[in-house]
Amino acid sequence: MSAPASIPLPRLSDAVLPVLPAAVARPAYDRGKVTAGIVHLGVGAFHRAHQAVFADDALGRGETGWGIVAASLRSAATRDALAPQDCLYTFALRDGSSRPALRVIGSIKRIIVAPEEPEVLIAALAAPQTRIVTLTITEKGYGFDIAAGRLDGGDPAIRADLGTEGPPVSALGFLFEGLRRRRAEGAPPVTLIPCDNLPKNGETLRKALTEFSRRKEPALADWIGDNVAFASSMVDRIVPGTTDADREAIDAALGARDAWPVVAEPAFDWIVEDRFPRGRPPFEASGVRFVADVEPYEHMKLRLLNGAHTAIAALGRLAGFETVPEAVGHPLVRRFLERLWDESEATLRIDPQVSAEYRGKLLPRFANPALPHKTAQIATDASLKVPQRLLEPLRARLAAGQAADALVFVVALWIRSCGGVDDAGKPFSVNDPGYERWPGKPEAGAGAAATVEAFLRFPAVFGDDLPRNTAFAVALRDALGDIMRLGALGALAERVGA
Repeated sequence: MSAPASIPLPRLSDAVLPVLPAAVARPAYDRGKVTAGIVHLGVGAFHRAHQAVFADDALGRGETGWGIVAASLRSAATRDALAPQDCLYTFALRDGSSRPALRVIGSIKRIIVAPEEPEVLIAALAAPQTRIVTLTITEKGYGFDIAAGRLDGGDPAIRADLGTEGPPVSALGFLFEGLRRRRAEGAPPVTLIPCDNLPKNGETLRKALTEFSRRKEPALADWIGDNVAFASSMVDRIVPGTTDADREAIDAALGARDAWPVVAEPAFDWIVEDRFPRGRPPFEASGVRFVADVEPYEHMKLRLLNGAHTAIAALGRLAGFETVPEAVGHPLVRRFLERLWDESEATLRIDPQVSAEYRGKLLPRFANPALPHKTAQIATDASLKVPQRLLEPLRARLAAGQAADALVFVVALWIRSCGGVDDAGKPFSVNDPGYERWPGKPEAGAGAAATVEAFLRFPAVFGDDLPRNTAFAVALRDALGDIMRLGALGALAERVGA
């Protein structure tokens, strides 16, 4: 006798919310009464585990004007997954225990796929009720050359948007069109909050958008200066990619099918400059901090958490560590990270008690077995990350006449990882378009001296100053030579002791 067929789970939706298990938190507010005061560009997992959660908190406290219209600038995958479930999704908070806390988030009202509906996104950006635009589009999404301080002339999306009056394709292009319409329709001021790991990200976005606008329509650049606020922010939460196993476990706990849940750690930070001409959401009730100057916090996070992540990613690619918890489980790695943090922490301009408390939580966060963050995921676009995370603190130490051995070693690890072959001879994908577009890559099989000489001609990474620093070049060559000769872990053992 055959086993009875299993009954398929219902799809997560507004209709299913009342019958979810009691342990699953869900929106207790009337979603139909929520208006969208926020437009978000880049509706990836991080946004859904961070900003959208704080908006859901505010709605749950009785606010009604902080719903989100979210947009994907490229892929339809998130829209296709969440639109059939009324844009609801599950937020799974994992602290290492066997049973994560589950919560259904309802703050996203609509998801737009920009290439399919460019006019809808422009209208949302221009809508009078839109008071805030947030962005998580990754460092490369801004089309801005940080080292040169200007738009990236090699970015194909920026070139396309500057050269045509057709529908925009870049984030800057959409912001330009949305703001141009706001001006034409007399819409009130708006605040733009970038949430990506860029130095002074609000100021960077202001420079990028102003230059873009001045090249397209100079009068709009002047209007932006008077009517648009740019608030820098620092965001912090580890959000690994959702796996099939995550989906299966969450579906079983919900008793419903969620096509794209997100998982995250309990720890978080969102520190935002208080620049809101039309008022701001009461996110401080959720632990968000509004400050006059976000830069000290930004440097702390970039140089301690992100710098360590870049080190772990490069080391992991070379030594075969697939996840962050696996890497920090190795005693050599843990000892090295402490040395790296010693160097980077000394460059911070923040209350030492604040940085010490932040640093003290990093290893437990990295070691969380419930969040197996992939080193390959962190290594993506590394050439855009190395300057802020590693070279800025390295410059500070060199200027102060201080040793920077650990920082130099991480830069050497990254250079070695750009070869796309691990220490066992197994190839891997580098997944760094910025590096792939660079015409000066060293020849395959080049030695340490020739490789370093080539990389120091990579201006988007090293700028003009570091290639002229002979001591730095020699130290980088020696570190890379050790990694080539001994492998990543072998070279690490020489530095911190076996």
